[in-house]
Amino acid sequence: MVVVKDFEILKGQALVATIGFFDGVHRGHRFLIEEMKQVARLKGLPSAVVTFADHPRAVLHSDYQPKLLNSFEEKLEQLETTGVDYCIVLDFTVELSRLSASEFIHKVLARRLHVNTLLIGYDHRFGHDRTDGFGQYVIYGKECGIEVIQATVYDAGRTAVSSSEIRHLIEQGNVEDAAYLLTYPYQIKGHIVSGYKVGRTLGFPTANIESDEPFKVLPGIGVYAVYVYLKGFRYEGMLYIGSRPTLNNGTNITLEVNIFDFSGDIYNDEIIVSFIRFVRGDEKFESLEALKEQLDVDRVTVKQLLMDENE
Repeated sequence: MVVVKDFEILKGQALVATIGFFDGVHRGHRFLIEEMKQVARLKGLPSAVVTFADHPRAVLHSDYQPKLLNSFEEKLEQLETTGVDYCIVLDFTVELSRLSASEFIHKVLARRLHVNTLLIGYDHRFGHDRTDGFGQYVIYGKECGIEVIQATVYDAGRTAVSSSEIRHLIEQGNVEDAAYLLTYPYQIKGHIVSGYKVGRTLGFPTANIESDEPFKVLPGIGVYAVYVYLKGFRYEGMLYIGSRPTLNNGTNITLEVNIFDFSGDIYNDEIIVSFIRFVRGDEKFESLEALKEQLDVDRVTVKQLLMDENE
């Protein structure tokens, strides 16, 4: 997949394209992209996804804080797995937001990107007022030589799959169902930062994680079975998200992982955690000893869950 930010790279090449923000690059997105690739093969043209680096609402409203399933880099990594030829990255600006659907099709898709065929998601709308629908898009396309096709509904509409539905599942701690809709386990990429170092006194040293994407959706409060990717290796681990009520930590939410069978100085290192299963909710224990006993139980549970995952 070639990532295109400078449109001169395309050299006027005609394209079959689809457009969207594609947060999560989930099953519905992949179904749309696969259909677009099939159209491209029939026409003998390259396939292209047109997307944006920044969330459109965040550009238009400085105080808007999007809840993202992917950072921009993660989105590109997932789009790469679809086998699409090009990923065209548009800068979403105030000026772009003011274009009507007709102006966007004529000025951007036709003149700048040389789109030959545009596949539109069955529920997708664009343009500054979003009042136009598929019928109008077909007319605007004919005016400038673009064939506009409406995509097939994924799974005939039986499976509820959307970025908002996946965000809801993740926030509820249901990472297993979220992974099914995403087609991959939900991940958080970040760096190891300094923590309170209480875990090591309990025999469960943890690495505190600061997400590289500040708007990334955090799974619901609790303990999770995870895989940890660190220094080129994969480890098993159990991850905690919460305010550590046993330690009277206030309302500050921490993200910390106990990496099984690992020791070493990893401060400031990059880390990726992949959420496999929810284990339990957060609890306030009567003592640190009671907390340690529960952590012993959690470790056994997590190891069994990850073993079952591999069978």
